[in-house]
Amino acid sequence: MHDTRRTRVVLGVLLVLALVLITFDYRDGSSGPMHGLRQGGGAVFGTVERVVSAATGPLFGGSHSGSSSQVTALQQQVIRLREQLSQAQLSRAQYGQLTQLLQLSGRGGYRIVAATVIAIAEGYGQTVTLDAGGADGVKQGDTVLDGQGLVGTVTAVNGQTSTVLLATDATSVVGVTLASSGQIGWVTGPGKTAGSGLLRLQVLDASAVLRPGQQLVTSASVHDRPYVPGVPVGVVSKVENRAGSLTSLALVRPYVDFSSLGVVGIVVVPPSHNPRFSVLPPAPPKPKPVPTVTVTVTPGAQPTPTPSTTTGG
Repeated sequence: MHDTRRTRVVLGVLLVLALVLITFDYRDGSSGPMHGLRQGGGAVFGTVERVVSAATGPLFGGSHSGSSSQVTALQQQVIRLREQLSQAQLSRAQYGQLTQLLQLSGRGGYRIVAATVIAIAEGYGQTVTLDAGGADGVKQGDTVLDGQGLVGTVTAVNGQTSTVLLATDATSVVGVTLASSGQIGWVTGPGKTAGSGLLRLQVLDASAVLRPGQQLVTSASVHDRPYVPGVPVGVVSKVENRAGSLTSLALVRPYVDFSSLGVVGIVVVPPSHNPRFSVLPPAPPKPKPVPTVTVTVTPGAQPTPTPSTTTGG
């Protein structure tokens, strides 16, 4: 009975440990990267398997066939728990981000390595660290995107991690093309000092007509570095043409929410052809005309309503 009781205790501890890990992963999916959790779970259960084998082997060897079968069943249970833990790595939010990422990269023909943001730089610069590096095929100058659009470009790589300069950094310059007109220009990041988070657009043609609602994608770069073509960048939100300016100016609201970056994709193989504007989300609808009535009052006569149409904004 002593051996059976000890086996049950070990089994109970393993089950509780596994359930705690799985529950923690579901409730707090944003607290750690998928890669790190995957490694941690494997290390924990791998160690448990070795401890179980070492601790129970001498106790249940020889003629105790029933106890040996219990140990075998226990080891199989540990393996099943490891599989459950691996499947539980993605939280609901991360699963949604990954799904959108795969859809966008599929439409654009981008071959990507999925990664997770594991650190955000402090200080003036705007960079993040990802849990994918040279061992995963990542190189300096690779484009980084998520399920909404452009995130930035890889600026440093080591074996297991990489550093990404965000498109919102003050030193970031991204060549862009306007979907409506094909005009080319570039956007620069606002940096941390600007609270709006809007990118600043400049178009080469000073006579170009810019309007709110125009969509932008990345232009083709030499050898597809630092940016592959066709990645959604943002939408013009405000035009700021200035007298005497040699270029047309506007503010652009990026598609990506840089305050909640999670699962991203690093483009390791560019598309075989330029996707141009095929990856863009549907353009925002144009305002519908709103009927109004103008009342004309003539002295000594009844007011006369005159229907007219204006554009709602």
